[in-house]
Amino acid sequence: MKLFYALIKFIDAFVLWFYPPFKKLMPEQTFKYAATGGFNTALDIFLYFIFYNFVLDKEIVELGFYAISPYIAAFLMSFMFTFPIGFLLAKFISFPGSYLRKRIQLLRYGMSVMGSIILNYIFIKLFVEVFEWYPTPSKIVTTLIVILFSYTAQKHFTFKTESLKK
Repeated sequence: MKLFYALIKFIDAFVLWFYPPFKKLMPEQTFKYAATGGFNTALDIFLYFIFYNFVLDKEIVELGFYAISPYIAAFLMSFMFTFPIGFLLAKFISFPGSYLRKRIQLLRYGMSVMGSIILNYIFIKLFVEVFEWYPTPSKIVTTLIVILFSYTAQKHFTFKTESLKK
């Protein structure tokens, strides 16, 4: 556990090292969310690309009773990594002052992420199947849309702080 908290402290200090040029543009919490969320988003897009192009080789995933398109399967695979990483970064770096219990935060995080998954699914399907865009650019545009939803949900719902409690 000491190693975990040492890692959190290191990540926090590392993120804050980049903050001074942005100090006049945004509050520290917003910067931390942008930095950690940006990292997690970049990881998500990178994993999506690897899973879609190399692991799945752009092939449909047959489950026997259901077939999943490779671009949706790649999204689900990358999500398995970025969900826990995103929660930990949000809880311990971006929103450490939340007064809610950890299990409530995790439940609410899961709910906001479910909203993000639904939005991801809808927009990826829309961009790939209706607009006929390539999957990776579709994922990038979808991610930008989902970030706005996610930040709002996490700040005002998942990781409420005393200053927001009214």
